[in-house]
Amino acid sequence: MKSIPLLDFLGTPLFLALLLIFVWRQTRQPLRRQRFSVWGRAVRNFVFSAPAFALLRLTLIPIPLASAWWAQQHGIGLLYWLLAPDWLAGVAGFVYMDWAYYWWHYATHAVPVLWRFHNVHHTDLDLDVTTAARFHFGEIVASIPFRVVVVMAFGVRPLTLLVFEICFEAASLFHHSNWRLPLGLERALNRVIVTPRMHGIHHSIVRRETDSNWGTIFSFWDRVHRTLRVDLAQDEIEIGVASYRDERELTVQRLWTMPFRSQREWRLPNGQVPDRAPRPIKELQP
Repeated sequence: MKSIPLLDFLGTPLFLALLLIFVWRQTRQPLRRQRFSVWGRAVRNFVFSAPAFALLRLTLIPIPLASAWWAQQHGIGLLYWLLAPDWLAGVAGFVYMDWAYYWWHYATHAVPVLWRFHNVHHTDLDLDVTTAARFHFGEIVASIPFRVVVVMAFGVRPLTLLVFEICFEAASLFHHSNWRLPLGLERALNRVIVTPRMHGIHHSIVRRETDSNWGTIFSFWDRVHRTLRVDLAQDEIEIGVASYRDERELTVQRLWTMPFRSQREWRLPNGQVPDRAPRPIKELQP
C-alpha cells in the first residue's frame, strides 16, 4: 500500500485529534440524553466499523484518487475541458463533490438495495461521535464507482479530492457528535455547515424527519433543494430506526449480516408508525 502523505500525515492525525476532542466535549456538554451504555456502544461501533475503515484507506480513497490522477493526465472532465484555472477548479471541485454526496446520501435512503446497508448506520439507538464510524463495509464498496464517475465527469483535481475527503470526515465527526454548542453559535454555523442539531433530526425514528437534512459539509444544499428541517428541539427526538428498538438485536455480528436478511417495515414493535406534525420553524431549536 502506497503512502498518501496529505492523508496519512495530516488527515489521519487530524481525524484522531477531532475524535478525542468531540468525545471530550460531548461528555462535558451533551446535547441529547443518552439512553444506552455510551462505552458499550462505542466499542461495538468501532469493532463493527473495522472492515469499513480498512476499505476506506485501501479502496475508497485510493481508487477515486487514481482516477483523478488519470483524468488529470488525459484532460478528462468538465473543468479540464473548460480550461478552468487551478484556483477555480479547486473551489468548484470541492463544492461539487459535496453536492454530489448530497445526492448519494439521498440515494442510500431512496434506493432499496442501498438502504439495506445504510440502514445499519441509522439503527444506532443513540447518536454521538462514534456513530460517524458505524458504516457497513458494503456501503463503502457501493460508493466507490459513484465517486469514480463523479470525479472523472467533473474533472476534480487530485489535491481537491484529498482535501475534500479530509474535510468530509471531519464534518461527519462534528455533526454526528452529541456536543451541545451554544444555540446562537450553532445557528450561525448552520447557515453554512451541517451541525449536530441539524443532523440529529436526520436520525429521528419519524420517517419524514429522517428523509431530510441530507447534507454532509454544507447545509445550503438542503435549503436549495427544500429538504431542510429544523423544527424540533433535540429532547423531542427519539434516535434510530422504528423497527429496531432492542439493543440486543444490534450486535456486531447481526449488524454485519443485517443487509442480507429480510427487511422490516418502518414500524415500532407495537405496530405503530411514529409520526409528528411538522411545524413552520425556520431556526434550529434548543
